[in-house]
Amino acid sequence: MAELSIDIFVSVDGYAFGSRSPAYFGFSGPDLASWIDEHAGRPHRALMGRRTYTVLDELPAEARDAGWHRMVTTPTVVFSRTLTSVGWPGATLCANDAVDEVRTLKQDGGTDLRTIGSMSLARQFLDAELVDHLRLLVFPVVLGQSGQQPAFAAAPDLALELVDHSVLDGRIACYDYRPAGPPPYAA
Repeated sequence: MAELSIDIFVSVDGYAFGSRSPAYFGFSGPDLASWIDEHAGRPHRALMGRRTYTVLDELPAEARDAGWHRMVTTPTVVFSRTLTSVGWPGATLCANDAVDEVRTLKQDGGTDLRTIGSMSLARQFLDAELVDHLRLLVFPVVLGQSGQQPAFAAAPDLALELVDHSVLDGRIACYDYRPAGPPPYAA
């Protein structure tokens, strides 16, 4: 069975992005670049929603580095009921229910599945208990004034088992969790 990994980059206070924050909340570095290259380089099928696809597709030419070019050629499923086409050579558009589609992709086996960002999809997959790994990268910034999109708003209460952890560039905490059912207080 294929595994589904969700990679989420958040501020210390749990925001997926801030209104004034640049990419990686302004904390890029060689360890983070290596982490991204390592995970992007593993065989996988990417999953993303319309908003994430649109943001990445509209990046200006100067932001389209080797990583961006690898991303657009990676096999990708873009879930949307409003888009009529996708322009990336590796992408296919899917108007079906994302949970049902991912459940089928997991059962069919083959290539592992991965989503980066796409918070709406991440919440749906967590709620449907489809997630095998939740990789959380916590950046050393608090976005109390400019934070937008709390990463886990409307996500189910969920216990997590810590599988691995590391520190990237001496400041970014990287946690690899496996969902472990309901939290102890819910039992």
